[in-house]
Amino acid sequence: MRIGFDAKRAFYNRSGLGNYSRDIIRSLHQNFPVHEYYLYTPGTKNSITVTQAENIKICTPHVSGGKPGQSWWRTFALARRATKDKLDIYHGLSNELPKDINSTGIRTVVTIHDLIFMRYPEWYRPVDRVIYRNKFRYSSRIANRVIAVSQQTREDLVNFFGIEREKIHVIYQGCNESFAKRLNDTQKRQVRLKWNLPEHYLLYVGTIEKRKNLLNLIRAIHQHGIDMPLVVVGKPTKYMKDIRDYIEIHQLKNVFFLNEIPVEDLPGIYQMASMFIYPSVFEGFGIPILEALVSGIPVITSKNGCFHEVGGNSTLYIDPSDTEELGTELKRLLSDRALQNKMIADGLRHSEQFTNDTIARQVMDLYLDLLNE
Repeated sequence: MRIGFDAKRAFYNRSGLGNYSRDIIRSLHQNFPVHEYYLYTPGTKNSITVTQAENIKICTPHVSGGKPGQSWWRTFALARRATKDKLDIYHGLSNELPKDINSTGIRTVVTIHDLIFMRYPEWYRPVDRVIYRNKFRYSSRIANRVIAVSQQTREDLVNFFGIEREKIHVIYQGCNESFAKRLNDTQKRQVRLKWNLPEHYLLYVGTIEKRKNLLNLIRAIHQHGIDMPLVVVGKPTKYMKDIRDYIEIHQLKNVFFLNEIPVEDLPGIYQMASMFIYPSVFEGFGIPILEALVSGIPVITSKNGCFHEVGGNSTLYIDPSDTEELGTELKRLLSDRALQNKMIADGLRHSEQFTNDTIARQVMDLYLDLLNE
């Protein structure tokens, strides 16, 4: 079978969509090496390393015009290239399918990660909302199969875009296999020294944007007199000013910010943390929650939405807008070692359903069913 992927994010996105794309490509190739895999990307210059093998072909455009030309190729010319390559399946890994791919006879799958821009339009620029709505709706309507990364995303596709429930398949995301590998004391010490980490700390990982609600976490820690430092790993946005202002006004000294952490160092940062807190208002899935569970640390995250799907019964859930509840649960968990140990053990068991091998088998079964229908 010849399987093609929209691989732009795999080559150029270091976080969410990029991690998902690289993990899918790598795990499919590892588990099903008999197939041929075609990775369509607008370029490879200064890109992230993606799985390489004889049966993996990297396909780039021969167009001029820089990024505008590459974008045109990815949207309007890719269907012709996929036909030339005689693909059996084309999988849009990041919410998109090329124009006219449905007229080629190639069977199509698209992964839709979330419709946050529909639920919370105030968080997006008007032009971005229009672009996302058009792309996501078009792709989910023309695709032969849609993969939703959570039941929450599946329901949103039905409710916002009217997609037939029967053609939407929930296949959860995984996380990088490195999170399951335990570092020894020497390796942890090297990571601690490299990033100047405190001996004990709380951990937050995620883009520093309003939706992910870091400010309320800092407020809860401050208002409840929690003395343990908070380590924040994430790319800042303009929301960072609100956080800096709060820290300066209250003269907080125990919040540490890290950015652009290489993937090889992140498991150690998780494993040395006392617990992980993720008070996001809304997500399509919430990979950092899974990374924390696999790393063997307790997790506090938000009620409702998709969070219980990934966190399971092993996690503590709070109202992300309620700093009193968040601070109270933080203090309770910090003081209860038995509860921490139970959450860690339960979390590791729960995380076993999200292995990349399991996800690869589910995706391949979907491909085969689609070809055999």
